[in-house]
Amino acid sequence: MRGYGKIVRKILDENGCYFVRRGKGDHDIWHSPISNKKISVDTKILSRRWANEVLKQAGIKEKV
Repeated sequence: MRGYGKIVRKILDENGCYFVRRGKGDHDIWHSPISNKKISVDTKILSRRWANEVLKQAGIKEKV
């Protein structure tokens, strides 16, 4: 597996989160209606731990 970026974005999308804009570097800004927060999502998430942290910030209980 080359990383968790696609998986995380798919889970975010399935849970009603949406892309807001490109951020600095290789990050995207997403909005989560669950946590009502904007989340910075790296396009190249290489660790499962960080992938799960992004989901946690979004208020999603699902794990990768």
